[in-house]
Amino acid sequence: MKYRISILLAFLGFFAQAQERLTLKDAVNYALQNKAEAVKARLDVQNSEYQIDEVRANALPQISANGGLTYNAIIQKSAVDASVFGQGTGIMMIPFGLPWQTNASVSLNQQIFNQAVFTGLKAAKSTREFYKINAQLTEEQVIEKVANSYYEAYKTESQLTTIDKTIENTSRVRDVIKSLFDNGLAKKIDLDRIDVNLNNLKSSRQQLVNALQLQENALKYLIGMDMNQDIELPKNTFEITKHALVDESTNIENRTEILLLEKQGELLALNKKAINAEGYPSLSFTANYGYLGFGEKLPWFQTLPDAAWSNFSAIGLNLNIPIFNGGSVKAKVRQAQIDIEKLEADKRDTRLGLDLELKNAVTQLNNSLITLNIQKENVNLAKEVLTNIENNYKFGLATLTDLLDAETQYADAQNNHTNALLDYKVAEIALIKAKGELKSLTQE
Repeated sequence: MKYRISILLAFLGFFAQAQERLTLKDAVNYALQNKAEAVKARLDVQNSEYQIDEVRANALPQISANGGLTYNAIIQKSAVDASVFGQGTGIMMIPFGLPWQTNASVSLNQQIFNQAVFTGLKAAKSTREFYKINAQLTEEQVIEKVANSYYEAYKTESQLTTIDKTIENTSRVRDVIKSLFDNGLAKKIDLDRIDVNLNNLKSSRQQLVNALQLQENALKYLIGMDMNQDIELPKNTFEITKHALVDESTNIENRTEILLLEKQGELLALNKKAINAEGYPSLSFTANYGYLGFGEKLPWFQTLPDAAWSNFSAIGLNLNIPIFNGGSVKAKVRQAQIDIEKLEADKRDTRLGLDLELKNAVTQLNNSLITLNIQKENVNLAKEVLTNIENNYKFGLATLTDLLDAETQYADAQNNHTNALLDYKVAEIALIKAKGELKSLTQE
């Protein structure tokens, strides 16, 4: 029974870690849900709501309750003229107060006019929008990293597929040479050379296997996936899509980087306004109500003659009018204006950089497409050459060197085609980013 349970648990563990088929869409969506950067960006948005609540609290009534109990171990005495009390001349020391004193009160403070508080509330709401845009930018950065890493891993996997086909083809040729050698129609050196070539291919394959493992681990890290989870990339990932289209509606003003800078400019303007508000008058309403108790003994739960109680209350307005602060507000306002001007410079530079990024992305994509078509044609030609030389070799019309060279050229052509396809996909990602459409990768 114990062994059956162990076997059952082993099977459960196997299925829990079953290989997962991972498309680019799946990888991107997984990263947006699990990667630390995306999670923290969402938490920043959530935290901005609490920041608004904190600022809003300053505009709401502030109510507090206070209480105290004091035992006057030694009651202070005051000096008075004895004649006042008909005690002749001289000075009398008379204690004022009782040993026990207690109080309980409730106070209220309400801002009626305070420009700094009201401006702070507007800034808090703008901060929420800032964090939302920043979260979107963070997601786009995560998507870009994941997409590039995904295609890099797929490139290696495609190269691994190519070398497997090459090994299969070389093994087939090796069997032909072995048969010829056994029948005295081929030289031993030819068989040795093909064996060396086959061993080199197997060594290269192992290097690709190791590289693929490292790249898949890097991809799993980028998307926040458990390193023990096996993944499989689908075979149709490398394909030319429609993202290369750029029309007149493409506008860098819709880029998240620009929207973030615009919102940052709004926050800096509100900051300047808040600093200016430090020089404005402020008006607040105050009120309090409470009780005082005195007695020779603890006044709690006591009445006359053991304790005396008195209530009190006050209502008022507090007006504060700044008159002179040494020019500190003026200096801070100028500093805030400098920050605004620096941001405007950043905006101009960012717009210029995004324009450059868009134009370069279009150019790179077009060049990559041309290279891709050339490499595709090279693969077809190299395959045709290899087929012809194989046939010629069988009839003694081509040397083994020619055959090995043709195989190498065919494998190189396939790898060059894979590299060109990767370059195209990377250029495509760059163009999607330049168009501000990276989120579309979550929906493909």
